Amino acid sequence: MKFTLSWLKDHLDTTATLDEILYALTDLGLEVEGVEDRGAKLRDFTIGYVKSAEKHPDADRLRVCQVETDEGLKQIICGAPNAREGIVVVVAKPGVYVPGIDTTIGVGKIRGIESFGMMASEREMELSDEHDGIIELPSGEVGQSFVDWLAENDPAKVDPVIEVAITPNRPDALGVRGIARDLAARGLGTLIKRDVEAVEGTFPCPISVTIDRDTLEQCPVFYGRVIRGVKNGPSPAWLQDCLRAIGLRPISFLVDVTNFFTYDRNRPLHVFDADKIAGNALRVHRAKGGETLMGLDEKEYTFDEGMTLISDAGGVESSGGVMGGLASGCTDETTNVFLEAAYFDPIRTAYTGRALKINSDARYRFERGIDPAWTPYGIAQATRMILDHAGGEASEVIVAGKIPATDRAYKLDAARVQSLVGMDIPESEQRQTLTALGFVLEGNMAHVPSWRPDVQGEADLVEEVARVASLTKLEGKPLPRVTDGVPKPILSPMQRREAIARRTCAALGYNECVTYTFIDQASAALFGGGADATKLENPISSDMSHMRPALLPGLLQAAARNQARGFSDLALFEVGPAFHGGEPGDQHTLVSGLLVGRTGPKDVLGSSRAVDVFDVKADAEAVLAALGAPAKVQILRGASAWWHPGRHGKICLGPKKVLGVFGELHPRVLEAMDVKGPAMAFTLWPGEVPMPRKTGATRPALGISDLQAVERDFAFVVDADVEALTLVNAAMGADKALIEDVRVFDEFIGGSLGEGKKSLALTVRMQPVEQTLKDKDIEVVSAKVVENVSKATGAVLRG
Repeated sequence: MKFTLSWLKDHLDTTATLDEILYALTDLGLEVEGVEDRGAKLRDFTIGYVKSAEKHPDADRLRVCQVETDEGLKQIICGAPNAREGIVVVVAKPGVYVPGIDTTIGVGKIRGIESFGMMASEREMELSDEHDGIIELPSGEVGQSFVDWLAENDPAKVDPVIEVAITPNRPDALGVRGIARDLAARGLGTLIKRDVEAVEGTFPCPISVTIDRDTLEQCPVFYGRVIRGVKNGPSPAWLQDCLRAIGLRPISFLVDVTNFFTYDRNRPLHVFDADKIAGNALRVHRAKGGETLMGLDEKEYTFDEGMTLISDAGGVESSGGVMGGLASGCTDETTNVFLEAAYFDPIRTAYTGRALKINSDARYRFERGIDPAWTPYGIAQATRMILDHAGGEASEVIVAGKIPATDRAYKLDAARVQSLVGMDIPESEQRQTLTALGFVLEGNMAHVPSWRPDVQGEADLVEEVARVASLTKLEGKPLPRVTDGVPKPILSPMQRREAIARRTCAALGYNECVTYTFIDQASAALFGGGADATKLENPISSDMSHMRPALLPGLLQAAARNQARGFSDLALFEVGPAFHGGEPGDQHTLVSGLLVGRTGPKDVLGSSRAVDVFDVKADAEAVLAALGAPAKVQILRGASAWWHPGRHGKICLGPKKVLGVFGELHPRVLEAMDVKGPAMAFTLWPGEVPMPRKTGATRPALGISDLQAVERDFAFVVDADVEALTLVNAAMGADKALIEDVRVFDEFIGGSLGEGKKSLALTVRMQPVEQTLKDKDIEVVSAKVVENVSKATGAVLRG
């Protein structure tokens, strides 16, 4: 948003310096991005007086002028038609840079006669487009800086141009009036009353306007009137100076008026040539799709279904809130004009502008939200300006629709400024601030002005008070200490478990993945999901249509991408949520790991091998141990269908308490996910691990026995379908206090054992606690091991 200092002072009566204004703007939240000193490039131009002007002996159109300057009498050759004796001019001496022609003046010869400078026109100094002759000043002292002369006689031409960054929540600051209001509330001046009374029409408006019923949400209200007998042409100098200063090119008076109010009051307007409106009727409606319009930028646009259009009997004349049409635009020949002031829906305007790739000033403001209540005042002020400068006669105002309601009020609680911001501001000052910003206070209720769509609650009232008072007044103060000792942990037990799981998996050599919680329906269905309950209503793509039922689909997709790029040995894990329904409680945190390929690169010793079920079993047990799971668990079968039916296990505390699953993934799942298998994985439920009974931070004493442990080996012959874990569990149960560990160290099939039999060898480790074991103690325990294993599996001790 750009504006000049004098433009600001048209709305703000202030004696504040430029630096004070700039500081206040940034402090108020309207960050100053830059200040352009337009007088800097004219600093070296001075005033001169033409003492004489004679015809060049070798050129009819050139004059040899003797010009009085601050360095004495200088000879300057000039071709301007108005170069003559007795005028006060602007001189560029040798060495002066002229911005309009991008040239530094030097001493030169023109047709054999030397010239020591140049007398400048307005275009050569970038003051306007005027270049028919050199500048003639009404008065001026020879040698005076031209910038100083302008500052005294025409300050608008060298006024500083201020550019501020406007955040999307402050559409009111897209008008100079809104910026002036903020500064007045800060105390840098008084807001000048500039409202104009309505202009009464002298004849009925010959053009009618209707809004289709299904378009009222997109264009709730439309004001319009005809002004006939106007004389279009160049705008007054002050208006051209305003527009040119902010980077806009003056076009014609009627067009410049609409641009002026766009920046002055954040009120986009549009003018139609009334004689070009077919049928003397305009209709605001939704596009059916396929309509076209040649815009004012001379580009043709095709509209999609639902866009807001303004049409006459001949077709589309304007895209509502975005851009007008070239066919009905005003030209120098326009004598009858139809002035429009309407309100267009911000969201619909944004969609239309984005689809058409139009970035107009009107779109920029409508999509952020203008003041709908100022619509009738906008058309009144524009009418008054047109009548004052272009003449003519105004019709009555016609209105279609009605101004949308913006009335809302919130309670002003003076104490909330202290609680939310930490500033101590008296209630009287708070009320004064809000009143200055346009709020209407009735008791403790603050009614929000129509130009502030961003104020949506009590906290926003606090924000307004705090920013006007200046957040720089906040003082850092240490909080009082309310408790002694060590503060309570901030993280919940589950959050700590997630961190432990991540650290443990990384220590085991896994690489962490962070995948999307959205997956495609086919992948979700492979892992028990894909139902309508977890389907997204508005997915960001077709490949992310459902909430994931497990973490493994994302890990398998990551593995497939890596394999496609030549990385075949992978160890991946993820900790995150999965969803088994669409309700808030249908979410659980999982820890999943995936092993694919081999344990390491091939080598001459043959130590590299394919990963197997026992690799993921060991890793899953290590993570569970870190999470605090009991050491003694059960391994059961019967997990979900995406696990290999004979190569997986459930880690349980009883048949219904499942802590996790490990094993090989089913080949059909790998084929569907395009992963070259086999692939081993584990999935753990941290929330199922029992919480410790003691919540204190102290650790139990380390239990270490100084007595010698004893190991005994047993070889049992069992049926081939008997699981080794059954033998291990039976042996562990022989003496739970004495037996510390049982491991399988050998398996033998065939030979003299016969068909359907196998031999499993176990090592039983006995750790005494009170006294060293004697032979008879060992024999008793050994006999109990044999008895338990035989009873559980029908095994016999191998001879």
